Amino acid sequence: MKSLDFNIFEATKPKIKPAKGRVLIAEPFLQGPYFNRSIIILTEHNKNGSVGFVLNKSSELYPDEVIEDLLNFKGELFIGGPVSSNTLHFLHTLGDTIPGAIRVTKNLFWGGNFDNIKDLINKGEIDESSIKFFAGYSGWEPGQLEREIAENSWIVTNLDVEMIMSNNIDNIWKESMEKMGDVYKTWSNFPNNPTFN
Repeated sequence: MKSLDFNIFEATKPKIKPAKGRVLIAEPFLQGPYFNRSIIILTEHNKNGSVGFVLNKSSELYPDEVIEDLLNFKGELFIGGPVSSNTLHFLHTLGDTIPGAIRVTKNLFWGGNFDNIKDLINKGEIDESSIKFFAGYSGWEPGQLEREIAENSWIVTNLDVEMIMSNNIDNIWKESMEKMGDVYKTWSNFPNNPTFN
């Protein structure tokens, strides 16, 4: 049998560099409760390190269960990552209507005045389609994320804001891989546990 001079992981050397607003997709065998088959939006990436939020890990709690005086919010509370898991963060598409919000992409914002957000939710003026809440965040020291990307732990790509803000997260990892085509489509079909095939 002829051996092939081909490595499925080498074929995926990153073409896009990490940056604020870009997305990290975990390679199929990256393990751990936070990062296994995760998708992370980077909200900060500079010489001081990187910050992001896992988009597809549910805490099975609702924000109104942990936020005092928040009424009738239907969206889930997502697990943003392992850092400071007792802190609350949010991404939204509300732009400059929220004082102090930080622009991540053209239509995606991070944080801002929380009392303002809560007031708009309680008045029924915004819902889960325009805001996502996270417990904790994902963080990397300077150079750490670049090393992990070089080790093929992450694929760097872009996702549209609709997918980033989607609350239908069950298949988002697989769908994101498939959209990238080629080798990534193959990755999307790898079993969650490589011993099962």
